[in-house]
Amino acid sequence: MDRKSVIVLLVSFLLILGWFKLVGIMYPPLPARPVGKSTNTVTSATNQAVAGGTNLAVPTLSAPAPGSTQWTAPKAEEQLVVLETSDVRYTFTSHGGGLKLAELKRFPKIVGNRKVTEPTRVVTLNTKAPVAAMTLLGGDLVQGDGLFTLAKSEKGVRAEKLLPTGLRIVKEFTPGSNYLMQVSVWLENTKGEAISLPPQEWVIGTATPINPLDKGPLMKVSWFGEGKNDSVAETYFENSTLGCFPGTRRTEHKVEGKFAWAAAQNQFFTIAAVPKTPAEQLVTRRVSLPSHDPADVPEGDTAFPSPFGFQSAFVYPGQLLQPGGEKAIHRECALYVGPKEYQTLARLGKQMGNELDLIMDYGGFFGFFAKGLLLSMNGLHSLGLNYAWCIIAITIIIKGLFWPLTAISTRSMKRMAELQPQMKAIQEKYKEDPAKMQQKTMEFYREQKVNPMAGCLPMVVQFPVFIGFYTMLQSCMELRGEGFLWAHDLSQEDTVAYLFGFPVNPLPIVMAVTMFYQAKLTPPSPGMDPMQQKIMKYMPMMFVAILYRFSAALTLYWTVQNLLTILQIKLTKINDDKKAAAGKNGTLAKAEAGKAN
Repeated sequence: MDRKSVIVLLVSFLLILGWFKLVGIMYPPLPARPVGKSTNTVTSATNQAVAGGTNLAVPTLSAPAPGSTQWTAPKAEEQLVVLETSDVRYTFTSHGGGLKLAELKRFPKIVGNRKVTEPTRVVTLNTKAPVAAMTLLGGDLVQGDGLFTLAKSEKGVRAEKLLPTGLRIVKEFTPGSNYLMQVSVWLENTKGEAISLPPQEWVIGTATPINPLDKGPLMKVSWFGEGKNDSVAETYFENSTLGCFPGTRRTEHKVEGKFAWAAAQNQFFTIAAVPKTPAEQLVTRRVSLPSHDPADVPEGDTAFPSPFGFQSAFVYPGQLLQPGGEKAIHRECALYVGPKEYQTLARLGKQMGNELDLIMDYGGFFGFFAKGLLLSMNGLHSLGLNYAWCIIAITIIIKGLFWPLTAISTRSMKRMAELQPQMKAIQEKYKEDPAKMQQKTMEFYREQKVNPMAGCLPMVVQFPVFIGFYTMLQSCMELRGEGFLWAHDLSQEDTVAYLFGFPVNPLPIVMAVTMFYQAKLTPPSPGMDPMQQKIMKYMPMMFVAILYRFSAALTLYWTVQNLLTILQIKLTKINDDKKAAAGKNGTLAKAEAGKAN
């Protein structure tokens, strides 16, 4: 390849790496259109807790963000009540009478690819969200001043409010096992005449960043109902042309249906609501969040400057509420506040009959492979292997299964390369008649007993496995915090240093080296001109650009796969050479025997 071609490839490689940042500079995002009046109310949180007299520092809630226009935080002092189970520490607030914060006690906080060592710093959900989970929104007739009375009850926490209209709202929160909490809500008319209730939004929770470096690409709200699951994420709210050129941001997403569950989630954790009576509408809003605490950002890293979240709520229709306790509206739901562990979610989904495990996005054709790989990895881990060696072991097993196909492919490509002169002669002879040239070429293949598709077959067969691996690693929380060699966290990129602000990730570089070497050993495809062969030779640069910021687990899988392919190519060559030598020796022996006779 000449110098000009090398320069073009290098410039293309650099453009791919910096494309999205360059577009962000050239085309800054347009401001979101206002959806309604916003307020500048700021509430202050007091560190009151009822948990053995322990004070708990909870972040102060900021003013409502664009999109959350139906909520104005009360001006009165905030009362907090804390309940603890073996898995979760729940903090309830009098502002909205809902779940303000959930701390997952078994999961240490990780920022970037480094664990935070302080045992008190754990993963939190609904972090700094402007509205507490299970808050009812719907204007003054439902919210009033938004201030509830909190008290511990026999089973959990009770939040109660009596509005001037005579509407009494009572909420009961009962924590259980497996990260589940039962929520019951009563709407009762205490006066003599009927109350016309407006449509109400029952806030599920807010999907918030997993750490200060999280830019939110894997945050979303998903739902399931009527046999189908779907989700909405930042791409919808960005409203970008071709995914690159920013447009006017959307602030709200509404979808109709009968929802068995909905979940506000980030990469590894979720708040999922499973209503007893399916809701018929789900609304999701993109909301701005307060800036990250500088103390949470590791030295050398930079927090994402504009954190945001996705606040989601079930919408129930307005109705006439008649007087009397027997006419009260009673709604129940199970709230799952915890990790996205496939086996836990699958078990709960089977018990409730609602396929809760689809939160993992393991549905469809590729999801079948993702589930199989995850269960295999966990099975190997149960035998005592750490997760990195589980990935290596699975890669070896997969390679072993596909070994015969790859061997056939390698021999076929080698044979095709040997037949290149005859094929070029056919192409030259029939270059004026493409149909005839195709016919003669296929006849030549049949005569020589070669299959031009054999070289592609292993790649086609292994592609679903690779996509399944990628799908599994997107939300496989088992890999979170698992180290290997220099990689501190297999679920994140394996950054070891920064060079002029650019992360240095060794595994993708090692992967590229193995790809270059593999390309060097692989015979060229038939009919490929020299320029195409050189482009294919430098194709690994493209893969490095694509996978450079992916998880260390994925690049580890691909690197091991490349090393095993290199080993197979070499072993196949050695074996073929031995067979050729044996055949040659046999021919010579027969010739010698013939002469002797």
